[in-house]
Amino acid sequence: MDTTDYLDMFLDESDEHLQSINNHLLELEKNPEDLEVVQEIFRSAHTLKGMAGSMEFKDIQSLTHKMENVFDQIRNQSLAVTEDVMDVIFEAVEALEEMVQAISDGENGKKDVSELISQMEKLEQGEGQTAPSQNADESQPSSTANLDDYQTTVVKQAEEQGYQTYSITVKLVDDCLLKAARVYMVFEVLEDAGEVIKSDPPVENLEAEEFDESFSIVLLSQAEPSDIEAQILTVSEIERVDVSSLAVRDTANQQGPAGESESSSEDHSKEAKSNESKSKDTGTGKQASSKTIRVSSERIDHLMNLFEELVLDRGRLEDIAAKKHDQELTDTVERITRVSQDMQDLILSMRMVPVEQVFNRFPRMVRGLAKDLDKKINLEIIGAETELDRTVIDEIGDPLVHLIRNSVDHGIESPSERKELGKPETGELTLQAYHSGNHVFIEIEDDGSGINREKVARKAIENGVISSAQAANFKDEDIYQLILASGFSTSEEVSDISGRGVGLDAVKMKIASLGGHISIESEEGKGSKFSIQLPLTLSILSSLLINVQQVTYGIPLSSVIETVLLEEKDIMSAHKQNVMDFRGKIIPLVSLMDVLDIPEREEKAETRYQSVVVVKKGDKLTGLMVDSFIGKQEVVLKSLGNYLKDIFAISGATILGDGQVSLILDPNALVT
Repeated sequence: MDTTDYLDMFLDESDEHLQSINNHLLELEKNPEDLEVVQEIFRSAHTLKGMAGSMEFKDIQSLTHKMENVFDQIRNQSLAVTEDVMDVIFEAVEALEEMVQAISDGENGKKDVSELISQMEKLEQGEGQTAPSQNADESQPSSTANLDDYQTTVVKQAEEQGYQTYSITVKLVDDCLLKAARVYMVFEVLEDAGEVIKSDPPVENLEAEEFDESFSIVLLSQAEPSDIEAQILTVSEIERVDVSSLAVRDTANQQGPAGESESSSEDHSKEAKSNESKSKDTGTGKQASSKTIRVSSERIDHLMNLFEELVLDRGRLEDIAAKKHDQELTDTVERITRVSQDMQDLILSMRMVPVEQVFNRFPRMVRGLAKDLDKKINLEIIGAETELDRTVIDEIGDPLVHLIRNSVDHGIESPSERKELGKPETGELTLQAYHSGNHVFIEIEDDGSGINREKVARKAIENGVISSAQAANFKDEDIYQLILASGFSTSEEVSDISGRGVGLDAVKMKIASLGGHISIESEEGKGSKFSIQLPLTLSILSSLLINVQQVTYGIPLSSVIETVLLEEKDIMSAHKQNVMDFRGKIIPLVSLMDVLDIPEREEKAETRYQSVVVVKKGDKLTGLMVDSFIGKQEVVLKSLGNYLKDIFAISGATILGDGQVSLILDPNALVT
């Protein structure tokens, strides 16, 4: 079978299942008795094994199969969740991730997993096994079953070819959560052993979970009854299996519920297999068809470009309708506006994905680093639901890995050192994401030792990065930025984690290539905070249009807290800066005319009030002084091009409905 066409689907779904396993393993480590979490891990491992088998990735298939066995024993309470068990499983997940990544990179995905398989086999053999059922012996008295003409004919022909007919009764545990899924897995095992020709209750009832805990199956097989029973018992949540020889009784002329619903083995096979997707998606075995399709990012980009043109024309139409004063035209334009805004939200959401996809890998990484360094670290993740463009999501992972490793190794002290300093033995590491304007901020903050300014400056002088005179005049923020220089490291020892002077310079380069910026705050002895500012890459955004000296500017509404008409007498001064009282909090005032160096075109009319736009960046607020407010408008954000890079406080430009070009401000640069 040519599996090339399914490779992208395999990679996407494998990533999802591995992430699910990873998240649930961390949860299981905190709550070892939570069997529901074990069930979720087992389901993901089973699905991944099936997909790998279909795609002929044998190493992934064999490793996930052993993981299944281990979690089956945990689920049946034959194996305890210990630190040793978790370490082996985490290693297995890491190996699976490496193999999937290798396949994504165009390699064959092969890896020597024999050592991991051996370790998991030892885990299996170290605990007692479930005792075989009393009724599995061949000496069992034969059962009888009513089969129709077709089924009787199939049985007779099969027996002539050396097959045995078995009646199999399967009893699920009383608290089985996904009965339909268990039925499907039993059918899958039996189809490998032979041919299923009947079930009681019928397959339709099994799919709908319309049965108690037991169901019966008629099977044609050349396998031994004990082997069949052992295979069925590999499925979790099975309490008992009874296998006995079957004496066939021809009841073709009898009518009854069983006879009305019987079907061929092929039908049974197809119907039982359909349970997989149903039980997986709904958890109840009820029908739930997939409503997801995969679309290439190039097509979405093209759709976005077309829609940007539509937004510009929409703005022009709104302008024309306002001038014509034609009610029919106005009504039509309003409807087009409403519909296109809904389309806009939908199209923008297609490229946006939560940063959770990146953040979810870090709890396990921090766990491993803390263990290697003999440190106690609690990782708190805030704002994982914050959405970012898919292209940025794909690239931001590695820089965050370097920054987190840096905080764990350099920042947070050992438990003994923290105890001497009067700190809790467990260090706190916070990973936070939030929107501000047309940017997303990702912050990595720790409560460790902070950055030693003198040590960094001394190392920078030794390396010839700066001179002694420059070091004396540098602000703290400028000194901290030096640790991002190529080859710079203050680590005294080179380890597997840090000390080689690589990593942070790569972080700076990668973030710059994404159009972002990294800033560093630190207080020696109390901790450090690395703040990454990334563009949302949203090309369409809601803006507040304002006027300064007859020039129109746009401010992203996501940064705007409030607009204020401030009386001139309420403008105060502190530390040589104008400030205002905003809801009991003193915030700085910034004149856009002064900051942007806008020439005075007309003398400002005498007025008692000053128009102020209050904007935010994280928890910081600033008031922007403008001449007047124009109103809200959806605008298409366009880049200023390669010749106008890094213009202070300007993030792009747009074309308004009247054809004028308006600059879009970056409020993050203006918040002080």
